[in-house]
Amino acid sequence: MKINIRELGANDQYKVMSSLVVPRPIALVSSRSSAGIDNVAPYSLFNMFGEAPPVVILGLQDHHDRTVKDTTVNIVETGEYAINLVDEGIAQAMNICATEFPEDVNEADMAGLTLAPCDLVKASRVVEAPATLECRRIAVVQIAPQRKIAIGEVVMMHVRDGLIDPGTLRIDISAYKPVGRLFANLYTRTREQFEMKRLSYDEWLKQNGAEGQA
Repeated sequence: MKINIRELGANDQYKVMSSLVVPRPIALVSSRSSAGIDNVAPYSLFNMFGEAPPVVILGLQDHHDRTVKDTTVNIVETGEYAINLVDEGIAQAMNICATEFPEDVNEADMAGLTLAPCDLVKASRVVEAPATLECRRIAVVQIAPQRKIAIGEVVMMHVRDGLIDPGTLRIDISAYKPVGRLFANLYTRTREQFEMKRLSYDEWLKQNGAEGQA
C-alpha cells in the first residue's frame, strides 16, 4: 500500500502520522502567563533532540476553533515552561488536564495535582510527576497556520528519589513506569522490555562466522 500523504487533508495526515509514529512520550507542560496564571496541558508531539545543550521539542497546535492555546501563548510571551514526564500514577490526571476548561479554571486543581515553584524558571512543576524538566525557549518555529514547534533548553531537572542511580545515572525503569501515547484514545504501558546489544563490526563478523572477511 502506498499513501501519497500530500494528497490528504490535514486531519487525515495527522491521523496516519500519529498512528504510525508510536509510542510517543508525553509532556505534561506547565507554564505561567505574564499575568501569573498557571496552565497545565499534555502534549505527545514531544521528544529530546540533543545534548550540550540538552534540547527538547514540543509540537504545539491551536484549539479546534483556531484560537491559540494558553501553553503556546505562555511559551512565546515568557520563554519559560516545565515539562513534567508522565507515568502510570498520573496518567488519569494527565488526561483530565487535556480537557478544555474555561480560562479561569486551574487544570491542576481539577486533576488533583500539586504545583510547586521551579528553581530556575518562572513556571510551576507538578510535584506528583516522576520527573520535571525546567526549560527555557530557544525558538518557536511556525510550520503551519495552526502548528508551531517549540525548541527548548533544559536548565534544571527534578527526579523522584529512587529513580536514578547516583553513580551510573541510569534510570530504574521498573520504578519509573512511564506511559506512552499511541493514537486516538490509546496509550501504552512500558512494563515489558527486551534488550539488544549494538554490535561492533568485528563482533558482527564473529557472530556471523565471517572472521577475516572484510
